[in-house]
Amino acid sequence: GASRSRGERRRARGGAEALAASLAAELCRRGFEAEVVSVPTGWLSRTQLLKDALAWRMLELRDDAGRPPDLVIATRFPSYLVRHPNKVVWLVHQLRQAYDLKGTHYSDFGHHPEDPEVERRVRALDVRALGEAQGLFAISRNTAERLEEHNGLTAEVLYPPPALGPRLGFREVGDFVLSVGRLDPLKRLDRLIEALARCRTPVEAVIAGDGPERARLEALAAEVGVAGRVRFAGRVDDDELIDLYGGCLGVYFAPFDEDYGYVTVEAGLAGKAVVTAADAGGVLELVEDGVTGLVAPEASPRPLARALDRLHRDRELARRLGEAGRGRVAGIGWDSVIAALTANLPPRGTA
Repeated sequence: GASRSRGERRRARGGAEALAASLAAELCRRGFEAEVVSVPTGWLSRTQLLKDALAWRMLELRDDAGRPPDLVIATRFPSYLVRHPNKVVWLVHQLRQAYDLKGTHYSDFGHHPEDPEVERRVRALDVRALGEAQGLFAISRNTAERLEEHNGLTAEVLYPPPALGPRLGFREVGDFVLSVGRLDPLKRLDRLIEALARCRTPVEAVIAGDGPERARLEALAAEVGVAGRVRFAGRVDDDELIDLYGGCLGVYFAPFDEDYGYVTVEAGLAGKAVVTAADAGGVLELVEDGVTGLVAPEASPRPLARALDRLHRDRELARRLGEAGRGRVAGIGWDSVIAALTANLPPRGTA
């Protein structure tokens, strides 16, 4: 860890960790004192999951002088269970395995005898802890709609800006499609590789990121005959990532029911069209088919291949979609986010 660059650390963590780090940095840049607080978790069992949740509920946050913070901003399960009289929640997601992912092959909830009781307790904790927040926000409309559906609570949407935002810009329309993020089943990188095998154009792919799916994806690329057209770049630093965004044809980002997706905003800021699917969740709040990207009717190889071929054949279309995407995300910035999250604080300099 300590020897890696900031960019490499950011790519090693998930989006929630990147959001917390960026939020703390932006608060400090505006004169606040802010620190990221985390509690180690290890959900090896349902019992441990509940213990970790209750650990947050019992936690008392204080500084070195024993003073409680003026404001707590919580982001996801189980951190938002923390008690504080001035708690604000900027919700990334809840325990999705017990909510929207339940019943899919992305969750094992429902297969254990204790699951109904665990789910009942988690939902009860969520309603209480989220309901007591002085301000309730969500990182996307998709996350807010889940909260309304499952818990009957309403959240205001605040889109988080990516840390790389100010450095991203258009350079050229290249020959490869870029994928960025953790190599995880929810990101559906296998669909990209299978789509390449069905493309009629020689479009290539660069996959930036690492994760548990890498070995399987490399084997799949060899199996379907596209190993020579897919480069697994692994974790990349910020400079390399900016270069990849600037020189790609477009960005593939078709996860299953994504909470939000920094990649969508990064692609827009780089002026690149996004290829996604109709069930990609929060991605679709910023990617509109034929306007800021191409949305396949389903995340299966053939429709995705048609979208990739379309971009490769029509560079002017790729350029036009990317330019519109840049306009779509241009208003996403930190000033409005910080103002909303700190609205309950007294003016600085007052008692």
